[in-house]
Amino acid sequence: MKLSMTGQMRMEQKMKLAPRMIQSMEVLQLPFLALQEKIEAELNSNPVLEVAEEQSEQTELPQSEPEDVSNEQELVIRDDSDNVEDFQRLDSIGDDFTDNLNGAGPMPRQSSYQNVSSGDPDKKLEALNNTAAQEQSLLDSLKDQWRMIDADPLVETAGELIIDYLDEKGYLSVRLEQLHNKDKHAFGLEHLQQALALVQKLDPTGVGACDLRECLLLQMHQFPDNMSFEIRMVQQCWDHLLENHLPKIAKKMNCSLEQINRAIERMSKLDTSPGLRVGHHENHPITTDVIVEPDEADGYTVSLIDTRLPNLRVNDFYQKMTRNRDIDDKTRQFLQKNIHSAQWFMDAIQQRKRTLLRVTRAIVKHQKVFFDKGKLHLRPLPMAVIADEVGVHLATVSRAVAGKYVQCPQGILPLRGFFSGGMEDQTGAEHSWDSVKAKLQEIVDNEDKSKPFSDDALRKQLTEAGMGTIARRTVAKYRKILNIPTARFRKRY
Repeated sequence: MKLSMTGQMRMEQKMKLAPRMIQSMEVLQLPFLALQEKIEAELNSNPVLEVAEEQSEQTELPQSEPEDVSNEQELVIRDDSDNVEDFQRLDSIGDDFTDNLNGAGPMPRQSSYQNVSSGDPDKKLEALNNTAAQEQSLLDSLKDQWRMIDADPLVETAGELIIDYLDEKGYLSVRLEQLHNKDKHAFGLEHLQQALALVQKLDPTGVGACDLRECLLLQMHQFPDNMSFEIRMVQQCWDHLLENHLPKIAKKMNCSLEQINRAIERMSKLDTSPGLRVGHHENHPITTDVIVEPDEADGYTVSLIDTRLPNLRVNDFYQKMTRNRDIDDKTRQFLQKNIHSAQWFMDAIQQRKRTLLRVTRAIVKHQKVFFDKGKLHLRPLPMAVIADEVGVHLATVSRAVAGKYVQCPQGILPLRGFFSGGMEDQTGAEHSWDSVKAKLQEIVDNEDKSKPFSDDALRKQLTEAGMGTIARRTVAKYRKILNIPTARFRKRY
């Protein structure tokens, strides 16, 4: 066997993204809040990039005329007299100073955010003072309450272990027998039971329950109103209550359906997840990027919300430094590199504005009926249609609408929601899947709750409403997406 080395040449094409193109795609995909953070990061990292602030006209204040100081006399001590007049003027200085101080008013207080040396606001201190304090978690809140409990030391240790095993909703996720370990802990099962009874008395009410039934019972026992009937119904007819078999509950408890319905209405005020009432649950804000408003010509105008974005520019001083021959090559290359990066970043922001504006205008053009009449008239719209009309790639449209929201007469809606598939009815009219789901929700809201529609009946109602022929399994799928229960659980007695 002979080993040898040979050389071979071939031609091939590869697509390689330039850094400028990568930055442009990244900026295009950023929502408004993320773009603000990106601009702030670029301003901190690139020394040649700055904010072009509008120069405010400075008006010269009129110079005040010098006060008449003719009354002031120089203190001259002479040896040829007793200087009585001079000493009298010294005694009156204190009175004049008090009068001037009272007439000047209160002295201005220096802001706590200002730098003592320069008088400028301290941004770090200002940010710390404006930051909201972090909310106490459920675990910390229960631990603080548990420290106030006066119990046996073994019960206190068992209670701390129980609190550690509570989930975010406040439920005990394990059985007490699993927490009982003689090798690790000195307390026994009886101490765990005593500790659990004390934990269930802590705030929020219902915490420490093992299941939903126990959680409701804990809250009903501590409810300010009398809920003895509801407690008895949950204890005796829990399975029937879960299956919505109200006639069986009425027969077993020897009561009327009206009384059961009133009890269920009172029970609806209870919290099935008491632990979520304590702690920090972050809700990310939604900021609109585009505004669509009706105009006088029975159309719509599209505008971008970019007034809060700063106007960027390259510093003139650094640009002049690059043309200075006295600057060394290393410094000049550093400045040129940052200037090119700043120009690319500013061009990417402008390109983002143009692309987002063109894409939104094309969407409004195709979905004009939706903006006129509402969600039931949303048409199927593939992204490829908008990409061909705007003259960009399909991926560019996908990046342009990612995480963006539009404010229109129908509310604040995601731009991506205007792209969806659909179907045609018998007349050839197109209906998007979102319009079908909106019509399904409308039918369920207006149905007779004493005789709710089954999935097959909902399918027939959608066909009669002009939504075309839809399979029953499709109706069931959309019903689950909309969190609509089955007909048995929607029934009202």
